[in-house]
Amino acid sequence: MEWAYDGVSWVLLRWHDLWTNVFGSENGFLDTDWAWVLAIIGVVLTLRIILFPLFVKQIQSQRAMQKLAPEIKALQERYKGDRETLQKEMMELYRKEKANPLMGCLPILIQMPVFLALFHVLRRPDPDQTKLTDSYGWSGIDAGPTGDWLSYVHANLFGAPFWSTFLTPADQLAQVDASALNVKLVAAVLGAAMILTTFLTTRQMILKTGWNEDPNQRMIQKVMLYGIPVIMIFSAGAFPIGVVIYWTVNNLFSLGQQQYVLHKYPPPAQSASAKPPKPGSKAHEKMLEEQREAEQRRKDLAPKPGKRPKQTGAQAKPTPKPEQTAEANGSEEPKSTTKGGPGAGKNLSRAERIARAKKVSGAQQASKKKKG
Repeated sequence: MEWAYDGVSWVLLRWHDLWTNVFGSENGFLDTDWAWVLAIIGVVLTLRIILFPLFVKQIQSQRAMQKLAPEIKALQERYKGDRETLQKEMMELYRKEKANPLMGCLPILIQMPVFLALFHVLRRPDPDQTKLTDSYGWSGIDAGPTGDWLSYVHANLFGAPFWSTFLTPADQLAQVDASALNVKLVAAVLGAAMILTTFLTTRQMILKTGWNEDPNQRMIQKVMLYGIPVIMIFSAGAFPIGVVIYWTVNNLFSLGQQQYVLHKYPPPAQSASAKPPKPGSKAHEKMLEEQREAEQRRKDLAPKPGKRPKQTGAQAKPTPKPEQTAEANGSEEPKSTTKGGPGAGKNLSRAERIARAKKVSGAQQASKKKKG
């Protein structure tokens, strides 16, 4: 994780230097205190800009998965009990329609190292730390009050230091002239904002995409919507003020970003009670086109009339060839060539038919001689 610590620290310090230089480094309104707030917001902005293309692809992939829901259900019914074939058919369907079920997890997987790195970097500085204060590109204690380390240690938001938590003891806060009651109030308000914005962000995504029809997937959605905020109630007390600011601002960015992307890529209508588009409009024509495509895919997936279901593995039995049938019956020739009748010899070549005629003629002459 050293690479993540260095990268997050570099972005954080560059944003802090920018705001300090813009608003003045000596007794300015944004000196140390608010400059650090804007630096944390700058980290969120940087991450959001980098992840925006992935976020758009995530929404597009989710829309493709929702569009394929009827086809996936048809495949599940067709290959019920044959999990291996079902997986192959589903992967082929995803490849054909350019849908990736794993794309929905990619932005979250990228954000996790950033959050963990920021949690480590912003929790590390405190009045009791005197070692490794110049790690990750920070100017340490030797740089004095204007250095990054001491500047962050003494900076505060409404009297609450950025490194402090709801559980920080009063004697440690007294070293920077901070009140324990004041810190608890600020931490409680910011923690409530963090939990509320987390709930709203998850709720917005679920309501826009719709509740999943699969009971297992629906249970996962409910756990994400209600379970995560409940867990955060007990864990938010251990988060530094700076981390809580990052999480809350990141959720606010997510709300705005999701609103824009979901408006641009609206989810398909899944409920019969939803108001249909006006006939003759572009939305109505698009809906009819999607219905025709879905119906055609369902027809392609459905088994043909009178055709047996496809068998795989040990259940499939190869059709015996004529030569194999003849050998099993102790005959050198196929059954169709040893017996006469309508249609016999239709599949033979010209040379084979001549040889067969000569053989029959010779047999007839030999029979006449015996009779004579």
